[in-house]
Amino acid sequence: MKKTIYLYPFLLLLLSYLSSCSNTATVSTAPAKASSWPRGVTYEIFVQSFCDSDGNGIGDIKGMTSKLDYLQDLGVEGIWLMPMNPSPSYHKYDVTDYYGIHPDYGTMEDFKEFIRQAHSRNIKVVMDMVLNHSGVDHPWFQEAMKDKNSPYRDYYVWAHQNDPQTKEEGKIIAGDSDNVNRWHKVQGSDYLYYGYFYGGMPDLNFDNAALKEEVFKIGRYWLKEVGVDGFRLDAARHIFPDDRPEDNHQWWVEFKKEMQKVKPDVYLVGEVWAPADVVAPYTKGLPALFNFEMSWAILDALNSGKGNSLAIKHAGIMDFYKKENPEFIDATILSNHDQNRIMSEVNGDEKKAKMAAALLFTLPGSPYIYYGEEIGMSGKKPDELIREPFLWDVKEKDQCRATWITPTFSTEAVVAPATVQAQQENSMLNHYKTFIRLRNNSNALTYGELKPVQLNNPEISAFERIHQHESLLVLHNLSGAEITLALPVNLQDYRIARFQHNGAALARSKVLLPAYSSLILQR
Repeated sequence: MKKTIYLYPFLLLLLSYLSSCSNTATVSTAPAKASSWPRGVTYEIFVQSFCDSDGNGIGDIKGMTSKLDYLQDLGVEGIWLMPMNPSPSYHKYDVTDYYGIHPDYGTMEDFKEFIRQAHSRNIKVVMDMVLNHSGVDHPWFQEAMKDKNSPYRDYYVWAHQNDPQTKEEGKIIAGDSDNVNRWHKVQGSDYLYYGYFYGGMPDLNFDNAALKEEVFKIGRYWLKEVGVDGFRLDAARHIFPDDRPEDNHQWWVEFKKEMQKVKPDVYLVGEVWAPADVVAPYTKGLPALFNFEMSWAILDALNSGKGNSLAIKHAGIMDFYKKENPEFIDATILSNHDQNRIMSEVNGDEKKAKMAAALLFTLPGSPYIYYGEEIGMSGKKPDELIREPFLWDVKEKDQCRATWITPTFSTEAVVAPATVQAQQENSMLNHYKTFIRLRNNSNALTYGELKPVQLNNPEISAFERIHQHESLLVLHNLSGAEITLALPVNLQDYRIARFQHNGAALARSKVLLPAYSSLILQR
């Protein structure tokens, strides 16, 4: 009997080794749900590509409503909708009516019903608010362009064609635009208007008090009359020109204050493409911001096979943010509608894409999923090709697939539709479900502090997540080779295998980590 007890851990290690080729995951316990939005998982949707309910080829609001059960089953607690306002473009970022719904997507009543249905499933709804600029076809700009004395003239930024600033190229300071031609001509006029992104999107002038009040009115309308839970603020770094960052910071403080008068718990998440030291001051007015810097670090780690610096990197970023706002919500991502999809960035390697998800859901932050990531959709710029239609079912059965564009990357030849993946134990979809459930059911993974751990092995991303009475040790092997290691003495009290993926196992104080595997241990 004594001999059997002695050998048991090594038999366990051997059995784990023999099963290491499996992609299955084992969770030792199923605790009660811990996460609560906005600290939960949010799902970004490009409405046009998500689900087409009426067969006209364009995704719409009713289609989204029909897929809320899918999102609930995935473990999502919030939805971010890309722009839905009337606009002449497919992407809808050149708004022509801040109070309307694009007719291709449906009606305002459709949207209110979508919100009601989402809320009934405890899913919050965040809509894209495009405030840096309007579209050139917006009535404000049309009036401003025709009449220098129009009250809307000062809603935009103008300069005479002889003004030296109109002759200069704009500086590229962020990853959100490569446009250097910021001043744009109006036929028959000696004046040019400023447009950071391009001529079809004239920048709004936030030095104008009347415009600011109009923007507050727009925000109040969507929160109070329509019922959205908050806004994703596009181009938050560019409200004022690049040389006025303090004015940008103060504007968002003012905007938050006005929105909280209507909805005290309003959720605001901003887009600021920059390193942490530049992003940090925005947290005063934008309590959540996308962590682009961490998404770049995760990608670098995946493609180099070296993850030992990831937790250190994240801890450093959080130090910047918490000095400005201790209650900051870290909106973590792998990719979004402006970036090449993560599957393409890892050259179609499913093992790396799965590891990306494992990192996203175990590192700190409130993760965002870009629609289709959970089924392994791929795509590289231009933008249309990273916004291709979602694949719900095999083509002959798919009543929901949008057809507004013929996909180049995400076709059935390379991506199994969601319905198919739901039946496959080791699919990307079930991998996402497993890790989201793991995160949602763990206080430590949802709210816990991060303690980087160094194991003298660059291929392993190791860190502790600690919250109140729950302490977890997270180990990810980012390499294509198996690694066996002995836990340091100070970590040997992590004796319970809370989660095992890809054959990872613990035997006494030794850990077996097959290629691209994850192991979570609990004290």
